[in-house]
Amino acid sequence: MPKPLLERQTLERLERLALRWQKSFIGLFGGHNPSRFPGPGQEFLDHRHFHIGDDLRGVNWHAYMRLERLFLKMFQVEPRVPVRIFVDTSESMACGTGGTPPGDAKFTYACRLAGMLCYVGLVRLDTIVLQPFSDRLPEGYTAQGGRHRVAPALEFLTELETGGRSNFRAVVRQFISGNPARGLAVVLSDFLDEAGCEGPLQQMADFGHELLLVHVAGEDDRRPSWRGELELVDAESGEAQRMEVDRRAVEEHAAAYDEFCAEMERLALRNRGRYVSLMTSSPLENAIFGSLVASGGMGLR
Repeated sequence: MPKPLLERQTLERLERLALRWQKSFIGLFGGHNPSRFPGPGQEFLDHRHFHIGDDLRGVNWHAYMRLERLFLKMFQVEPRVPVRIFVDTSESMACGTGGTPPGDAKFTYACRLAGMLCYVGLVRLDTIVLQPFSDRLPEGYTAQGGRHRVAPALEFLTELETGGRSNFRAVVRQFISGNPARGLAVVLSDFLDEAGCEGPLQQMADFGHELLLVHVAGEDDRRPSWRGELELVDAESGEAQRMEVDRRAVEEHAAAYDEFCAEMERLALRNRGRYVSLMTSSPLENAIFGSLVASGGMGLR
């Protein structure tokens, strides 16, 4: 019998968490995340002047008795905001088991993390879309209606497989053309795209989506453990290159990797989003309750 993607005990520990975002989105009523938009709700927001055609049931009669003027009470709407969790299924995500202690492959780690985020959102009655991608957007899975919908979502993630090359430009273009509703976009990826991913992600932010960029990496992504004269093969293109890997080469690679991570973080922050870098050797619960909570992408409720 295959091992489940997530244990029940793990899910139970997630009950006190909630996904967070900084922007206000318009969504279906019935969630548990406050918005700055007025609408039906229980949390008082503000008053406005009464106009002909307004519902008299919303009038603040106590204010009328004091001021002899009609004011309408407005409440804070709590929408079900679309939360889209993008899971990178490109071939490079099948790598990343190196490190001490050894971690999962990046893809396995990302799928488990996606399942945990999906459960957190469902508990808060968010609408969760699990969306795999590589060079295109195949059919995703939409989960809504509460925590009891997590089982089919986890099954969907379990059946995903890696393959193909990363093409963020094509993926973002396809996503924007078919998804007019703005929301939170959680991207779980190693962000290894030969053409670059910064421009397409900026385009997604420009269309009003809030970015939570979760950089999933193996220890060898930053500081390879190999040494000597090696033939390195690109996991996605299959192209091979012979090179001498010595201490200096590793240090230069680590510096370039750190600068790339810093640029990804700057991209997220200047668009009021968030960036988190996670190593697959780090336990998932540490990633959730530590790094993601510290970034503001998640919070205790």
